[in-house]
Amino acid sequence: MENLRIAVFPGSFDPITLGHESVIRRALPLFDKIIVAIGINADKRCMFPLQTRLAFIRELFKDEPKVEADSFSSLTVDYCRQNHIRFLLRGLRTAADFEFERIVGLSNKLLQPDLETVFLLTDNRYSFINSSVVRDILNHHGDPSAFVPPTVYKMMQDYMAQNRQKEK
Repeated sequence: MENLRIAVFPGSFDPITLGHESVIRRALPLFDKIIVAIGINADKRCMFPLQTRLAFIRELFKDEPKVEADSFSSLTVDYCRQNHIRFLLRGLRTAADFEFERIVGLSNKLLQPDLETVFLLTDNRYSFINSSVVRDILNHHGDPSAFVPPTVYKMMQDYMAQNRQKEK
């Protein structure tokens, strides 16, 4: 397992977007395995429960054996250390993303010197997309289908319909 090039792509994925999917699919040739890992932050209120977000990821990549979904509640570097992961995958949309991710990457490198952060530029078509925009659209009963993969869109619709039924 030590010789495998395993990367973790950490985030909240609330929900996973076309931009996330693009970064993951473009990174596949670089790694033997990519773990899309949902970081659990007790201070952050998510629209979709953890199990639903994991289901979105698993369904989206069900035909890609090199992609796994997982979750963690520790520091990302601790998750990587515990799972013998040497690479962090991050997508960059803007210069602001780069500055933020640079600081995080340098901090992670200080905490775990053998952990390398690999940055991929987000495809221009998706550089304006983020999960917050999708949640805002959903909160205002808009159509987020242009922002999320079709599989995830369908699952989101089903989830929202079930929640509406429970409220009645």
